[in-house]
Amino acid sequence: MEKLYETIKLNKLRPYANNPRNNDNAVPAVEASIEQVGYITPIVVDENYEILAGHTRTKALQAMGVKEAEVLVVKGLSEEAKRKYRLLDNKTSEAASWDFNALALEIADLDFEGFDFGFDVDIADEDYGTDFTLPDGDKSDMCQITFYLHEEQAGLIRYAMELVSDEVYETFGNKNKHGNELYEVVRQWAEQRR
Repeated sequence: MEKLYETIKLNKLRPYANNPRNNDNAVPAVEASIEQVGYITPIVVDENYEILAGHTRTKALQAMGVKEAEVLVVKGLSEEAKRKYRLLDNKTSEAASWDFNALALEIADLDFEGFDFGFDVDIADEDYGTDFTLPDGDKSDMCQITFYLHEEQAGLIRYAMELVSDEVYETFGNKNKHGNELYEVVRQWAEQRR
């Protein structure tokens, strides 16, 4: 198999005639993505410029009036491998799920210029109920604290953590290096305030 990048006119690309994905509804979202961060993931084509992956990107670029783009040309794949790749490239992402706690942290301070991820879920107070119990069991001594900081604040905190990195002795079993360093900074500050 040989791979090379080429910049070509989009009208030279050949959509796969038996593409099983209905992607027209995704075109505006891909357009928004390209408008916000640029064209990053190239369209993948075979040696005949038939699309292996990137039908939606192609449609989005064309809708935006783009005439040419960089593509990844893959030569030497069997017809069976091409068909498998088209299906696997689309299907494998469906097996993933979202960690909504991590997602909330990731998107909290980003401006997506009105892009709707569709994650909003309306939950009424009555959906929570009051008649429930939590299972008995041991609660971990470890916890996570999340802060949003200005770059100047974060810089000072990182600097202070670096200063004490060799002075951390009380870890309470915590294996997180940064958590231990932050604790040491605060412990020393509290000690000085006494």
